[in-house]
Amino acid sequence: MDLKNIYQPIKKDLKIVDDLLREAFKRTKNRSILKLTDYLLGSPGKRIRPALVVLSAKAVSCHKSRDIEAAIIKIAAAVELIHLASLTHDDVVDHASLRHNKQSVNRKWGDDVSIALGDYLYSEGFELISSCGNADILSCISQATKAMCEGELIQICQRDNFSLSKRRYFIIVKKKTASLFAASCQAGAKTANSSAFLEGALKNYGLNFGIAFQIIDDYLDLVSEKERLGKAPGQDIAVGEMTLPLLNLLESTKVNKRPTLLRLIKSKDKRSLKEIKKRLLHFDAVCGMKKSTLFYVNAAKATLNILPDSVYRDALIRLADFLLRKGFPL
Repeated sequence: MDLKNIYQPIKKDLKIVDDLLREAFKRTKNRSILKLTDYLLGSPGKRIRPALVVLSAKAVSCHKSRDIEAAIIKIAAAVELIHLASLTHDDVVDHASLRHNKQSVNRKWGDDVSIALGDYLYSEGFELISSCGNADILSCISQATKAMCEGELIQICQRDNFSLSKRRYFIIVKKKTASLFAASCQAGAKTANSSAFLEGALKNYGLNFGIAFQIIDDYLDLVSEKERLGKAPGQDIAVGEMTLPLLNLLESTKVNKRPTLLRLIKSKDKRSLKEIKKRLLHFDAVCGMKKSTLFYVNAAKATLNILPDSVYRDALIRLADFLLRKGFPL
C-alpha cells in the first residue's frame, strides 16, 4: 500500500490544493520569487498535512456547501505553505544541503534567500487562512505555528546536551512536529463545522500521528540511506541533537560501556555514524523503536473509533499504518 492508494478518496481535492499553491505563488510578478517557488513545487513532498485537513473534514461530514469546500482547500494549502516555510528555515538551521533528493534552497541560493523565502511562505499561508474569515481556525493554526517555532528553538538550545531526558525529547516533538499535524486535523474538522467532540478526537489523532511520524523520522535519519531519505543521513547527530533512538541506545547500553558510546555520538563523523547505525540495527534496538512507534500509531487509530464509518475514516487509519511500514518495512 502506498500514499497514492490511501489518497484515492481525496485525489481531486489534493489536485485542487496543488493548483491553489501554484496560483498563490503566481500572484507575484517578481521573477526571482517565481523562480524560487517553482523550484519548491518542482519536488513536492508527501502532502500529508493537507491530506489530513481534507480527510478530517470529510470524515466528520460528507455533505458540505461550496463555501465550506473552498475553505477546506484553502486551509489545506495554507498548512502546506506553513510546513514548507518551516522546512526552508530548518535547512538553514541544520546546515542541510539536500531536500527531496536535490539541492536545498539554502545550498542553491544561500541562507539569506532561504530565511526570506520562509518568511514569505508563512505570510502566504496566513493570508489564505485569513481569507476564510474564521477566527477559530486562524487561532488554531496560529497556536500550532507558535508551538512549532517554540519546539524548534528549544531543540536548538538543547543541542549537545547529551543527558537530554526522554521527557524533554517528547516535549520538543509535540511542539515542533506534532502540533501542526494536530492543528491540520482540528482545522479540517472546524472548517466542516464538526462537533467539539469529533474535533477533539481528530486533534488527538493528529497529535499521536505526529509523534509517531517524528520518532520514525529520527530513526531513519540514523539508519537509512540518502536515496531513501532524500537528504543526507545523520543530520541530527551532526548538529548535536539527541533523539529517541540515541536515548534508547544509551539506556540499553551497559553502564561501563556508555562512555564509549557517548564518544561516538559526540564525534559526529561518518565513521562514528556507521558504528551507531550498526548498533541501532541490532534486533533489540529495532524492536524498541518499533514498540514506541506502535504505541502512538495505535493511540492515533483508537481516537477514530467514534467517527462514523466512511472511506475517509478508513484512509486515516491506513495512513497511520503507512507510517509504521515506512519505518519498519516487513
